[in-house]
Amino acid sequence: MGVVWGASFLFMKIALEGVSFGQVAWSRLVLGGLTLGLIVLITRPRINNGPVLPREGVVWLHFLVIAFTGCFIPHLLFAWAEQYVSSSLASIYNAVTPIMTAVMVTAVFRVEKLARDQIVGVLVGIIGVVVIIAPWQYTALTGDLWGQLACLGAALCYGFTFGYTRKHLSGRPIAGTTFAFLNIGLAGAAMLLFTPVLAWQPVALTTPIVLSLVTLGALGTGLAYIWHINVLRAWGPTTTSTVTYVTPVVGVLLGVLILAETFSWHEPLGALLVLMGILLTQKRVRLPLRAPRPA
Repeated sequence: MGVVWGASFLFMKIALEGVSFGQVAWSRLVLGGLTLGLIVLITRPRINNGPVLPREGVVWLHFLVIAFTGCFIPHLLFAWAEQYVSSSLASIYNAVTPIMTAVMVTAVFRVEKLARDQIVGVLVGIIGVVVIIAPWQYTALTGDLWGQLACLGAALCYGFTFGYTRKHLSGRPIAGTTFAFLNIGLAGAAMLLFTPVLAWQPVALTTPIVLSLVTLGALGTGLAYIWHINVLRAWGPTTTSTVTYVTPVVGVLLGVLILAETFSWHEPLGALLVLMGILLTQKRVRLPLRAPRPA
């Protein structure tokens, strides 16, 4: 998942050379939904001989919510943002997802409780985000700043979706493949409805652009989401979001090696702070305990 999603930022950047940001998100979700729909049609996944698709209306409503918050909106935000920021920087902002997840599952959905070290981790991660943005560099709202804020908004959407899924959907007897299909498929259907608004512009397709869009859709938004749902159910939202340990490493390496992207000093420093915040939030490292006072 980390390798596939890390490469997705490179593929978006390549695709934007010939299509609009809306068409990137449109292709990603429609192709991903078609791929997952075909897999569901062939495999007919079931749990305990239950129905392939859920029958309760409230379940479909929950899937519609995460289709928008976990796919439709963040995919548009990241694609739009990469018109103004590098693919490497976008992948770094994606790493903020565990910080957003920790806040959402604790403060909003109350499905987990943060300990002292985790609260410190959230604060360190927020400081890292501020360092990455480097507000001292801006005297006006430039495209670069808006692009960074859009990436941050996408990470916030992912954090919300992790928490919402944990609270309303994770415990339901729905096969992982079906789960992924409903998530991506409903977002793809919404994209089809919004085609006149988001995907009407003329295109200039080349082989790299077509391959990037197909890979984004069939692999990055298709098969990878089956893996994602299975891991989410096995590990829970906070631990699953640690896939973002791998995603920025892959995204940065590909951006630097293939697109020759560069960094300012504050961006890797902020990324290290975010990583430290994630490690604290995920209980991978612990702060030293205070020594007890002598009697």
